[in-house]
Amino acid sequence: MGIGESLAREFVAHAASVVLLSRDAARAEAARGRIGNGERTLALPCDVRRREQIDRVIALTLRRFHRIDVWINNAGHGLLDAIASVDMAACREMFESNLFGAIEAMQAVIPVMRQQGSGTIINISSVAGHIPLPFHATYSASKFALNAISKAARIELAPDKLHVMSVCPGYVRTSFRANAVKGKNAKGIGSPSQRGISAARVARATLAGYRRQAGEIVVPWYMHLPIKLYQCFPSVVEYAMGRMARSRS
Repeated sequence: MGIGESLAREFVAHAASVVLLSRDAARAEAARGRIGNGERTLALPCDVRRREQIDRVIALTLRRFHRIDVWINNAGHGLLDAIASVDMAACREMFESNLFGAIEAMQAVIPVMRQQGSGTIINISSVAGHIPLPFHATYSASKFALNAISKAARIELAPDKLHVMSVCPGYVRTSFRANAVKGKNAKGIGSPSQRGISAARVARATLAGYRRQAGEIVVPWYMHLPIKLYQCFPSVVEYAMGRMARSRS
C-alpha cells in the first residue's frame, strides 16, 4: 500500500517486471490486481524480519524472471513517543523492520547482483533521516541509520558495478500515522491538515533517480532547504520544531 504500491505501479508502467512483497499475502495480491499486467507481476508473502523468507522470495523471483535488477527496501513503520517513555520492545521491533530487515535484504540480494555484474538497491528512507523529529526520535534514528548504511554501501559496492540509492520523502499522504505504533506521548509537530505529497510523486521521483543513478533523492525538491538549514543552523530549526510541538500539546 502507499509508497510501495505506487512504486510497483510506476515501474510496471515503464515495462519492468515487478515482484510485490508484503507480510500479508492477500494485501500483496490485491495490489497486484489493482496494478494489472499480471504476466509481468508476482505477489509473494515476505516478512523482512525473517531472513529465510527473504531468501525464499529471491529464489522464487529468479525462477520466474531469472534476474534481479532492482531491489527496493520499503518495509517499515513508525513509532510515535517521547524518548522518556518509549517502549523499548516496540523500539526494537521497529528497528527490526526499518533497519535490520533492510540490511538482511541487502546481504541476501548483493551476491545475486554481483553474479549478474549489475544491480541497484533502493532504500526508502525519509527527510526524518536528516532532521530528527521530536516524539518521532526512534523512527528518525532508524532512518538516519538507513541513510548511513546506504551511503557506505554505495562506496563499498561501486567496484562491483552495483549502485545504492536512498530516497528521502517529506510528508506523504499515506496511512503512515494511522498505522504507526503510538506510545504514551504520541504527539506530532505538523498541522493535522498538512496536505503533503502523493505516493505517486515519490514513485516518479524514485524511477527518475534510478534512471540517472542518483545517490540520494529528496522529494519534494524544496525539502532540501530545511535539510540544509538544519545542517547549518540546527538551533534555529530545533526552536521552530519546539514551538510547533508545544502548539500541538
